[in-house]
Amino acid sequence: MAGAGEEAAAIGDLFLILMVGAAVIWSLVVGAAVYAHRRRAHPGLEREARLFVIWGGVVFPVLLIGALLVWGLFLLKGITADEGDLTVRVDGERWWWRVTYETPTGDVVTANEIRLPQGRTALFRLTADDVIHAFWVPALGGKMDMVPGRETTLALTPKKLGNWGGLCAEFCGGAHALMRFDAVVMAPDAFETWLAREAETAQVAADDPGFQVFLDEGCGACHTIRGTQAAGPVGPDLTHLAGREKLGAGLYEMTPEHMARWITDTHAMKPDIDMPPYPHLSGPRLDTLVDFLMRLE
Repeated sequence: MAGAGEEAAAIGDLFLILMVGAAVIWSLVVGAAVYAHRRRAHPGLEREARLFVIWGGVVFPVLLIGALLVWGLFLLKGITADEGDLTVRVDGERWWWRVTYETPTGDVVTANEIRLPQGRTALFRLTADDVIHAFWVPALGGKMDMVPGRETTLALTPKKLGNWGGLCAEFCGGAHALMRFDAVVMAPDAFETWLAREAETAQVAADDPGFQVFLDEGCGACHTIRGTQAAGPVGPDLTHLAGREKLGAGLYEMTPEHMARWITDTHAMKPDIDMPPYPHLSGPRLDTLVDFLMRLE
């Protein structure tokens, strides 16, 4: 079975082999039942019947299922590796994703979007801030639970370029179904360029009118824009917000129209989240704030 990542392809092969094994066992059991039903009983066949039950009903299924189990365990060992070409820490929160790339020059923080280099193994170190979540990019590999107070690991090696999309696969509350993220696989050179730019601070003038609206409304108490006095630790990092493909944790295209509605009618777009709406913002003041946020690339 095809997959966009090595781990997904391995899981697909395992699934296919399991289906073939199940079909073989089913066929043998049904075939044996039909044979026994049609053949006339004879006292002299008792020994043969016992051997048939032992080998066909015990030995063969145990060997087949045992082999599949061992293969599956070795596959799981590879998926939960302890090292990779790139290390990414992901913290699941209600209902978004805090993403941190570990680099030789320091951590690079972003949110709700994961970009990966093609052909290189990324080791994900996963945890959760509040309740149990589960990290899953179906096209790239299996899912892994994210548990508060402990760290789990998952290795993914993407093979195909594209945006494959990810989601939370463990029910975590009201907006669980809306807890998604983009999983963008890039050429290695393009990824390195992106990561270097993502590590830069925002270029914001102190007298930028949009930034003044941002500060006046108290947005800096929750959100960080690196290179400014906005250093809120609660919500997603906004330093390069407009460079992401989606808004609201993988839900809406990053457009000025969606941004304006996200600010003023937040809970209609994503119920139960902690960010409060700002319905009083309108007209030039809202336009100025949206223009500022859309320049954070």
